[in-house]
Amino acid sequence: MMQKRMETLMQKLPAGTDAALIQSDVNRRYLTGMQSSAGTVLCFRDGAYLIIDFRYIEKARECVKNCTVLEQHDLYEQIRELLRKHNARTLSVESMNMTLSQFSKLKQQLGNQVQLDQSDALSRAIFACRTVKTEAEIDKIRKAQRIAEIAFADICNFLRAGISERDVMLRLNQTMMEHGSEGESFPTIALAGSATSMPHGVPSAQRIIQDGDFVLMDYGAMVDGYHSDMTRTVCVGQPSEKMQQVYNIVLKAQAAGIDGAKPGITGREMDKLARDIIDEAGYGDAFGHSLGHGVGLEIHEFPNASPATQTKLEAGNVVTVEPGIYLSGEFGVRIEDFVVIRENGCENLTKAPKQLLVL
Repeated sequence: MMQKRMETLMQKLPAGTDAALIQSDVNRRYLTGMQSSAGTVLCFRDGAYLIIDFRYIEKARECVKNCTVLEQHDLYEQIRELLRKHNARTLSVESMNMTLSQFSKLKQQLGNQVQLDQSDALSRAIFACRTVKTEAEIDKIRKAQRIAEIAFADICNFLRAGISERDVMLRLNQTMMEHGSEGESFPTIALAGSATSMPHGVPSAQRIIQDGDFVLMDYGAMVDGYHSDMTRTVCVGQPSEKMQQVYNIVLKAQAAGIDGAKPGITGREMDKLARDIIDEAGYGDAFGHSLGHGVGLEIHEFPNASPATQTKLEAGNVVTVEPGIYLSGEFGVRIEDFVVIRENGCENLTKAPKQLLVL
């Protein structure tokens, strides 16, 4: 599988590109299967190399099978030697990840040996590969989601008036770790009461759950580097009629987004399916973010389901569906599942209940 990723990447690059240089952690892991905080992947049409320092060399030699592993001594000299060996004249770099200073140094070190392609070609080629998940990748995402759902079942038994948002965050994180998560997909969001109107608020030890509060939780687990992402809003005590009304609008909007998730729909069209329902209910101004985003080795990947996205979804994409309504000073509601696009529709990877839970 890893060998095919290298080959597919090079096939997606312009015909005149002889080599590709990958140094970002997530893309290096995608191509080699190995997690590390350093290393350089150099791909050619007829071979590939991982140049990595002493700290990781033993691990790399054990687990990286799709390219030649070289211990790093003088990185730029090693790159120059490999470029000469493969008679490479053009080298593409990760323009979306490389800093100006890194690019300047690389250009200085390589001199006139190769022409550096500083366009977005390599970054876009890698994104194109990563957006279409294999069944093995989807299985890892599914496993991460099952861990997150174990944590949700646990937290529903834990939630009560008198505990803090931070208590909820810590409990979610601990439960996920205990059940096999490598860590949180992103900093866990756990908000209560009027704070739920902040889509990405920060949990506070001082904010205490009161009877009748909404509690909004947005979090995820990780398995072998792959993320899950879910949001649930529940009520501790009896919700008001307005809270129930808003919740059901969001739930209806989310269902419309999921029903429309299929190959050929654009991110903009998918977003509109959910947004129209919220607009028609009179809360359009209270839904200020996009409907969803891709998920994989990063928590935010392509493709997006947003008003600005004309890209069409295709089978193998994994994308969130997370409409929300946020009423400043009152409360907010967000419900988030994520789906994998299949040939005839989509598969919802999220199995946790989402009818309004009153705890």
